[in-house]
Parts: sequence; C-alpha cells; structure tokens
Amino acid sequence: MIYTKRFTKPIPVSLIVLSAIFFIAVNSFAQQDIRLSKGQTVYVPAYSHIYYGDREIPIYLAVTVSIRNIDQTNPITINEVNYYDTKGELLKKYLNTPMRLGVNASTRFIIKESDYKGGSGANFIVKWTSNAQVNPPIIESIMIGRRNQQAVSFTSRGQAIIDGGR
Repeated sequence: MIYTKRFTKPIPVSLIVLSAIFFIAVNSFAQQDIRLSKGQTVYVPAYSHIYYGDREIPIYLAVTVSIRNIDQTNPITINEVNYYDTKGELLKKYLNTPMRLGVNASTRFIIKESDYKGGSGANFIVKWTSNAQVNPPIIESIMIGRRNQQAVSFTSRGQAIIDGGR
C-alpha cells in the first residue's frame, strides 16, 4: 500500500471509541419505541435521609414526588400515592379520592426534611389509570438537604412494576 503524508498519523483509539459510543447511543435512542399504557403501578425511590462519612452521619432530606402527565391528548387519573418506610411499612396515604391530571398537567407530594421516618430506603407506590392508551407519566422524586456546609440534591425516576394494559 502507498500512504501519502497526510494518512501516516494513526487515528487515536479514544476517538474511535468515542465515535462508536456515539453511534450506539444515537442508534439505540432512535430505535426506542413508545409504549402506551392504560395504567401502571410505579415504584419511586424516595430517600428521607442519606449518610456520609466514615461514621455514617445522616443528612435529612426534603422529598418532592412529581407526577407529570406527558400525554398530549388524554388526562390520566392518579388513584393512589402511598409512602412507605425502609421496612416496607405504610407511613402515609396521600389520596382519599382519585385525582384527575389533565393534559400536560403535573402535581406533587412532599415529605418535609424534618420527617425522616422513612429512612434511607423509603419509597412511594403510585397507581394511575387512563380510559385510553396514553404515554405513561413521568414520575420522579427530588431530594434536597443540607447539614452544616454540605448540601446534596438528586433525583430518582420511578419504575413501573405492574402494567395495567397496553
């Protein structure tokens, strides 16, 4: 083979790896299909405190659970929002009656920073339904807290554990 001067420099391996990762990421994103549902039961991690340091010092966290109806055509109904502690014991039921969430609407449920009964394994179970096949809502928990000069904030996305129908 004959090489000209401009082709004698090898392509860095890191550039090849980054290109491959980019191709795979774009390709997998493009191939995601939208899964519609008529309802789900969703598990949402919600840490009422986390630990730091060698002595496992707790940082208590305020928790906001956000439910967002991202469907562009149909409302959804939130049937249950229940808060559980690390042991799986029910601490609080947030709804006495189902709540309608309109198109592009959102709602939230809050655990105060001073309420740390849930523990580091606290969670919510959210049950929602719809009369039509819809895009499942985005359900996230947002945790924020501070201790002295240390502050933390992070989010956690809910995971469907039961699908009520496709």
